[in-house]
This record gives sequence, C-alpha cells and structure tokens, in this order.
Amino acid sequence: MANVSVYNMEGKEVGTMELNDAVFGVEVNEHLVHMAVVSQLANKRQGTQKAKTRSEVSGGGRKPWRQKGTGHARQGSTRAPQWTGGGVVFAPTPREYSFKMNKKEKRMALKSALTSRVQENKLIVLDELKFDTIKTKSMKAVLDNLNVTKALVVLNDNDKNVVLSARNIANVATAQTSTINVYDILKYNTVVVTKAAVATIEEVYA
Repeated sequence: MANVSVYNMEGKEVGTMELNDAVFGVEVNEHLVHMAVVSQLANKRQGTQKAKTRSEVSGGGRKPWRQKGTGHARQGSTRAPQWTGGGVVFAPTPREYSFKMNKKEKRMALKSALTSRVQENKLIVLDELKFDTIKTKSMKAVLDNLNVTKALVVLNDNDKNVVLSARNIANVATAQTSTINVYDILKYNTVVVTKAAVATIEEVYA
C-alpha cells in the first residue's frame, strides 16, 4: 500500500496514511482513461448545429438560363451549392454525440486516474477542511499553505462554507466523493482530498 503524508490546514505534516491499492494502486489503463474523458466531453455536446442542403433552401425552382448557346456553364438551379444563397454540400444536421461506457470501465478509469495522481505526487491528503464562515481569503490561505494553485478539492460531504469559499478562486473547483470524475481529476494539477473523503472513496470503489 502507498503511504502518503497527511497535512493540516496550515500546511504542516501531521501524520501519514496508507492508501488502498485496490483504488490508489491499480495498473493505469490509459485507454480507459482516454475513453472516459472523450465520453464526458462528447456527452456535454448539444449536437444542435444545422445547415440547409440544396433541397431545403428556398427558391431555385426554375433553370436560370437555357442549357446551350449562352456561353455560360450549364446550370440547373440558383440554389445549387456553387451559387450564393445555395445549399451546403454536406450540411451538418442535429445528432447525438454521446456514447456509453459500462460500469466496470468507468470504475477502472476513475481508479486509474486516482492512481496516476498518487504516482505523480499530485494527491494531497488533508486531515480536515472546515471553515466557520464563508471566506475566500481563508480558502486561499489553505491552498497557499499547501503550495497549490490549480486544484480539485474533494470533500466527503457538501460543506457549504468550503464550497462557497472556493467558488470565486480561479482554477480551483470543489467536488464531492459522489461527483468526482476522470476529466476533473486530470484537468487540475493537484487533487486535494480530505481523510474522510479518502475513506469514502475506498469504501465505494475498493
């Protein structure tokens, strides 16, 4: 099992913690991680883009000039693609971009992402993260103490004071153990997670 240091909100090391290899020590499957990221980004796409083909644009019912004898190239319609106001050749139409991964693939992708963060020393464990009031300065001070700039802060529960204190800091996001995903884990340079959140993640994914 991997041993990681546990820090307090002042950035001082207060102990160590063993991480469960079933979650934080798996063999990293880059293919599944890639699939999870592509799936998440694809599922966000609206797919509502639309342009008209030559059969959908208005007008162009008559032949602009006779077939032969004018000196012009032959034309059948003023709404052909080469004409201004004509239809688009391979026009985009509304479509569904999303695709699904099965549960085992999703779990393995998440474990691989967490393992990669441990291997790269980009996972920081806090003994606790609590504020008495909503104050951005307090959250900024904690991150500065940990020497962290671009971070995903993972909480065990929806602590309103912490979430709202972090909301206005650039390049910092909060998530609960139930909402963590591969894309966010890889998007941010560092994952800051509380001890309670680690225990919940291990309980759910081990």
